[in-house]
Amino acid sequence: MSKELVNAIADMREEEALALAQEAMEGGMDPLGILAAAREAMDIVGKRFESGDYFLPELIMAGEMLKQITALVKPELAKLPQVERKGKVLIGSVAGDIHDIGKNIVTFMLDVNGFDVLDLGVDVSVAKFVDAIREFQPQVVGLSGFLTLAFDSMKDTVKAIEEAGLRDRVKIMIGGGQITDKICAYAGADAYGDDAMEAVSLAQQWIGG
Repeated sequence: MSKELVNAIADMREEEALALAQEAMEGGMDPLGILAAAREAMDIVGKRFESGDYFLPELIMAGEMLKQITALVKPELAKLPQVERKGKVLIGSVAGDIHDIGKNIVTFMLDVNGFDVLDLGVDVSVAKFVDAIREFQPQVVGLSGFLTLAFDSMKDTVKAIEEAGLRDRVKIMIGGGQITDKICAYAGADAYGDDAMEAVSLAQQWIGG
């Protein structure tokens, strides 16, 4: 079922994808498993976009499918055992990047794993990140970016956090798109995650739990 769902999303078969997600929910599939399948599909979509096989309309359609699937599983996620909040994570897509597919999955996964998450949304300015760190006082900041243009925005955001005197208060993770060790070093982040579970693992290492 999960492979069928992955292929339906990746191949832009919207009606089939939503029907499969609904069927999976009714069949008792773990809602986190459905989100994992969606994430796998989005990785495929991202690679097809980078190679020129997909364009902006496909990205938008993929994002809409994910929103609908997320809305479908959200009530079931809420039924999962609630655990004590372990710490705070601030997350957002950096300035110039309007993609929220991966970020939304990371936000959900952090939430169900016991973290208090503040999602600033997309195209988040450097100043908004800095202000939110002051107000929300997270231990971890997640910078998301799907496009290569996001790399400079990530670097600018980390620099602004440093200049505001807040860098030693937070650990910074980055993710989305073609993130590598080199990009992580370029941006000045502490680490990067290839998927939502890596983001959860990093938060657990840094905050505990």
